[in-house]
Amino acid sequence: MKLHIGNLAKDLTEAQLKDLITPFGETTSIELATDRDGGSKGFGFAVYNDDDHARAAIAGLDGKEVSGQSLKVSEARPRKSDAPAAAAPASGN
Repeated sequence: MKLHIGNLAKDLTEAQLKDLITPFGETTSIELATDRDGGSKGFGFAVYNDDDHARAAIAGLDGKEVSGQSLKVSEARPRKSDAPAAAAPASGN
């Protein structure tokens, strides 16, 4: 299960994000979204193989205050660019 972790402090590092999420279980990937200059965009993602671990991370971190910010943690939604394209309507000629 892929989690979206939002409302992160801009100075939070990927290592600090890892420290926040690994107590809930093993992750397969962790990503801190960054801008062109390498600065944090204030959100990141974590992928857990075990959905129970992911749900535990949501329960344990959503609303938790970290660096003066109240985290928003939820299951990630697919990006619009990842969604299958809608089929063109059939022409009724």
